[in-house]
Amino acid sequence: MTYDPANDSEIQPALLDPAGEYDTPQALLEDDSLRKEQKVAILRRWAYDANELSVAAEEGMGGGEPAMLQRVLDALNALGAEPTMTAAAPTKQGGT
Repeated sequence: MTYDPANDSEIQPALLDPAGEYDTPQALLEDDSLRKEQKVAILRRWAYDANELSVAAEEGMGGGEPAMLQRVLDALNALGAEPTMTAAAPTKQGGT
């Protein structure tokens, strides 16, 4: 059986707003209460959000917090995970 973060009530707040739950991706990595697959799921959501901010900035709709896409990608790399975006629609941020 594969892990489905949508069915993991423990991480739902972090999936909805990763940056609201953790100050940095490093803080998430250091959270010993989470399993690796939970951290990966949250970081993938964070990567999606960071991509959204990057696209908005590219289109002149900036003004939010600085994008931390590279920091999120580095955290995923530290866990040995890929930044997949399977739920994304075809957009500039790389959905399929």
